[in-house]
Amino acid sequence: MGLANWLTLLRILLIPVFVTLLVYRRPGVALLVFAVAAFTDLLDGWVARRHKDESTLGAFLDPTADKLLLTASFVTLTYLKALPFWIAAVVISRDVILVVGALLIYMLGGRIRPRPTWAGKAATFFQVLTVLTGLLARFFQIQLAPKPVLWLAAAFTIISGLQYIIQGMRFLNAPPVEREESPEDALYR
Repeated sequence: MGLANWLTLLRILLIPVFVTLLVYRRPGVALLVFAVAAFTDLLDGWVARRHKDESTLGAFLDPTADKLLLTASFVTLTYLKALPFWIAAVVISRDVILVVGALLIYMLGGRIRPRPTWAGKAATFFQVLTVLTGLLARFFQIQLAPKPVLWLAAAFTIISGLQYIIQGMRFLNAPPVEREESPEDALYR
């Protein structure tokens, strides 16, 4: 297991530390832990590409770690009333739908290697920004994160979710021969 995967595991291990710090009203330190976790996300991708250490495990672990960190962040910040419930519901619902879709494709014998879309990258950016504004709201004891950030996160989350659903439907509706020709690219036709 290479350095990139160890950095991803570190990000996963930081999640309970981050949540615990938030729940026990240590928002400054929680913000620092979240920043370290976010930095490991940037660093693990750079290390994997630079050292040509990209692996199947890393391709699974990295997005899983991202989803776990963001889900834990949204749930905890919603519980602490630093973020409204609806934004957590949008983000988590999209992720649940995508996981169920990926499982369905896998159960039907498909192999997918989803690559992020432009909307998916924008959604992740605005979700992280939403978490950061929620953390700052908690730190400065302000009521809620700014509404424009919440609306942008929700909009890009919904758009990216629809993009992935359409790609999954195309894959599922493609003739079996077409799915077998190029399994890793079938979602992107």
